[in-house]
Amino acid sequence: MSAEIALVTPFLIMLLVFVAVVIHRGVDARLRLNGAAHQAARAASIERTSPTAAAAAHTTASNALSAAGISCQQLTVDTAGSQVPGSAVTVTVSCSVDFGDALILGVPGEKRLSANATEPVDTYRSALTTAGSGS
Repeated sequence: MSAEIALVTPFLIMLLVFVAVVIHRGVDARLRLNGAAHQAARAASIERTSPTAAAAAHTTASNALSAAGISCQQLTVDTAGSQVPGSAVTVTVSCSVDFGDALILGVPGEKRLSANATEPVDTYRSALTTAGSGS
C-alpha cells in the first residue's frame, strides 16, 4: 500500500500544480482585462465626440493589454453612452485569451473573457468650440 502511494503521490502533485497554473492564468487575465477596461473608459470619458471616444478606448485597451502581456486573438471594444458633460461612458472590453499551453489538462485552447467599466464625463468641462470663431 505504501509503495502504491509513493508512486501515485508525484502525479497527484503535478496535477495540482497544473490546475493551480491554469486557475492563476485565468484569474490574472481577468484582472488585467478589468484594468484595461477601466483605462479605456477613462480615455473615452476625456474625449469630446463619440467617434474619438471609441477610437481612444480601443487604442487604450489594446495598449494596456499588450503592456500587461495579454495577447488577444480577437479584441473587441464597445463604447456606449454620451459625451455630454454630466453623463457617463461605459466601455466593454472582450478578449479571446489563449490557454493553449495548458491543453494537457483538457482546458480549451481559447476562452472569451470580457470586462466593463463606467466613467463619468466631467460636468464642468468646457463646451466643444469650433476653431476660428472669434470672441
